[in-house]
Amino acid sequence: MAATTSEIAQETPAGPIYVDTQHEDLVHDAQLDYYGCKLATCSSDRTIKIYNVSEASYELSATLQGHEGPVWQVSWSHPKFGVILASCSFDGSVLFHRETRPRDWTLLHAARHLHESSVNGIAFAPHEFGLMAAAASSDGRVSVLTHQPDNSWSVDYIQDNALGVISVSWAPSGAYYDSNNPDAAEFPRLVTGGCDNRIRFWEQQESGQWSEDTHSPVSKEFYHSDWVRDVAWAPSILPNVNVVASCSEDRTVLIWTQNGQHEEWKAILLHTFDSPVWKVSWSVTGHMLAVSSGDNDVSLWKAGIDGTWSKMDTMADTGASQPRE
Repeated sequence: MAATTSEIAQETPAGPIYVDTQHEDLVHDAQLDYYGCKLATCSSDRTIKIYNVSEASYELSATLQGHEGPVWQVSWSHPKFGVILASCSFDGSVLFHRETRPRDWTLLHAARHLHESSVNGIAFAPHEFGLMAAAASSDGRVSVLTHQPDNSWSVDYIQDNALGVISVSWAPSGAYYDSNNPDAAEFPRLVTGGCDNRIRFWEQQESGQWSEDTHSPVSKEFYHSDWVRDVAWAPSILPNVNVVASCSEDRTVLIWTQNGQHEEWKAILLHTFDSPVWKVSWSVTGHMLAVSSGDNDVSLWKAGIDGTWSKMDTMADTGASQPRE
């Protein structure tokens, strides 16, 4: 029986799936949802595309519009809140879309003119803290959007650095634990990377205000010498032992480790690549790190028992695009 073109899933052989996104311009980000069944991509063509994916096939499910400029990044919420996708754009806005039923998407909330300049990064908080998202902007600020019981959204701003913020990542729930006060409430924390070549750590106070974590100094033994393109906080394995990866225009990836609450963040050099490094991403268990670099390669790295990192595999990134500036 013949099927229409829209009904045909793109069958691919075993191995990597190369998705023909059908975007009309550069693709800047691609994110799988919690279950790995939906893929969202965003582009300079101002659209977001949603695909249903499996081990051997993919099909276009929806095309989302609403942004007035290139869309830099997307982020999925935890499924306890439903199927919600956040996106950020050069137009200074953050949009939240919800899938109300299969293939039917509605605009849940439009935070337009949220920032005075491009919003470069967006990330949902761990679900334990509620429906929250942080957005990093070229205006030097990070906004934290929180869904309220009356279905409104509150916004708090963090003043980061005047040169601009490119990336943001949340600490996982359970990253910190006070053995002297085990019932103490845990407050959200963030790490940011910016155009001042630095990473910064932020924590929400009991009052709800955000402030820089001055109790945990950042070592200056290793540091980036150019823009920090991405930061990624690793999943928590041991309480009070935290790991963050950062990558930079300077072609390096640094692994920052904090052994104990309020201890110093110390860095080691993972590798110096041949080109600027755009993205870093941890595996679910936090044992492997994927690195995407400007030489069109995605490499996988794993830490040994002695703490030494080794390269596992490399996959050519066909059709790679240049990142935002």
